Amino acid sequence: MARKGRTFLVLGIITVVVFALVYFGITLTSNLGKTTTEVSSEDAGKRLEKLYKKINVNIAEQVKGQIDLDPVAIGDSLPDISKFPISVTNTTDSFVEIFSSTEKSGTGNDGWLNEVATDFNSSNIDVNGLPVSVKIRNIASGTATDYIRSGKYIPDAFTPSNELWGEMVKANGMNTQLITNRLIGNVAGIVTNKTKYDELVEKYGSLNVKTITDAIANNELSMGYTDPFASSTGLNFLVTALGTFDSSDLLGEQAVQGFEKFQANVPFIASTTLQMRDAAKTGKLDAFVLEYQIYANAPELKGSYVFTPFGVRHDSPLYALGDLPQEKLDIIKKFAEFVEQDKYQRLGEEKGFNGLNDYHSEVNPVDGSLLSSAQKLWKEKKNGNKPIAAVFVADVSGSMNGEPLNRLKQSLLTGQKYLGKDNSIGFVSYSDNVTINLPIGKYDTNQQSMFVGAIDSLQANGGTATFDGIVVALKMLQDEMKINPEIKPLIFVLSDGETNEGHSLNDIRGLIETYKIPIYTIGYNANIKALESISSINEAANINADTDDVVYKIGNLLNVQM
Repeated sequence: MARKGRTFLVLGIITVVVFALVYFGITLTSNLGKTTTEVSSEDAGKRLEKLYKKINVNIAEQVKGQIDLDPVAIGDSLPDISKFPISVTNTTDSFVEIFSSTEKSGTGNDGWLNEVATDFNSSNIDVNGLPVSVKIRNIASGTATDYIRSGKYIPDAFTPSNELWGEMVKANGMNTQLITNRLIGNVAGIVTNKTKYDELVEKYGSLNVKTITDAIANNELSMGYTDPFASSTGLNFLVTALGTFDSSDLLGEQAVQGFEKFQANVPFIASTTLQMRDAAKTGKLDAFVLEYQIYANAPELKGSYVFTPFGVRHDSPLYALGDLPQEKLDIIKKFAEFVEQDKYQRLGEEKGFNGLNDYHSEVNPVDGSLLSSAQKLWKEKKNGNKPIAAVFVADVSGSMNGEPLNRLKQSLLTGQKYLGKDNSIGFVSYSDNVTINLPIGKYDTNQQSMFVGAIDSLQANGGTATFDGIVVALKMLQDEMKINPEIKPLIFVLSDGETNEGHSLNDIRGLIETYKIPIYTIGYNANIKALESISSINEAANINADTDDVVYKIGNLLNVQM
């Protein structure tokens, strides 16, 4: 009996071993020829289905809304100018207000102009016997240009990062007088990983915008740049890149074709320099654009990256705006002369300015109207032949009731004008449960009308199941990509609070990492750390907007990404 028992035991072990071998053989065979990513994607698909089935998903009745076919009026979406802080206050009744770009009117190494202006205001300078001073307002060049061109708010003077913005203001009909073409020296450049830099120099002989655009077009370089509607460096790069394809006609057929080929291989366009820096830290980009002053103050970049200047210089020109009385013109001129003193130029050097003074602009002066046309070209061609499919995910929990929801609706109704007819759009809302308000569809007039109708019908109540909403959006996009695998998927999440219902970030992080879908998040009067973490997974932007400026910020975001 003992021998018989041992025989059954051995047979049992053999059976288990054979079963295991057969099982693993089948599994191995089923995965032959698949990459790790493909197998992972297969697992992600199962995981997504499992999460989706746990969510109570409602399908809303489609309701058409009244669409507005008028183009976007930037001035209508701009918040009150008080949203942008005064970094130096005037100390006399006779003064001028100056819009200043942020790299010189911020804090620390970015506060050079503030220190100079503070000294100016305490130096007892007078004009016609009256003591004078300056008021400095910290505002990005692109945003400042929007205020000036729209007429919503016009300061006495304007010092953007480069002359391109001054040309755009001039082309808009504003009386613009160049007081000085340089307050402090700076240049824009491409910061390239040293290993990649050496590879490109070996192949192309040197590194400049022409060889970089060639390398990107040939898919040899992964590079990101910033929004040319808002960023001085981004606008400079756009114009310089177009010039490499046809310097005699920036908008000609040859330039456009070259740009389309180049742009098709650009993996990342950042809304802001900060977003670009955060993306660069991941190590996924071989190169990115940056001003030299920022590069000079970033020791972590100097050892591993090489700075290559390009385009027009960023010397902070100073313009007087409008029909100013002579007294104000004299104050602006006095201030320009004050800034030129050696002590203040040396102070600028200590903060990273006045580097690369030997670099001369390699781009000829560009008319402001041509610059606006170049921005429109970029908007039309930046996605190449790859249309976007985007799902908007809106928080309609109880805390959004009242003004937050009203502003969310207003921001989406304004922002939808940027979406582009070649793209596909879907819409989801969530509180305790999730509602598919609009399935993904081509953004023609009919879809636009239903998108507007879905927005208009939103009502707030219940809890906040943010990540359930994201799961539903992921499922919609994966289903869409089965039909059209060439689309570029995006998700936009608009919320005001922390998740308190449904799935968690840990539940869906792996899905987001696998699918590599950028998720842009907009927080309303909130500090939503979980949403910031979601955006950072795939280098998307997080906007922390309050009810005053969310319309403008969402408009800018959609203009860049859609």
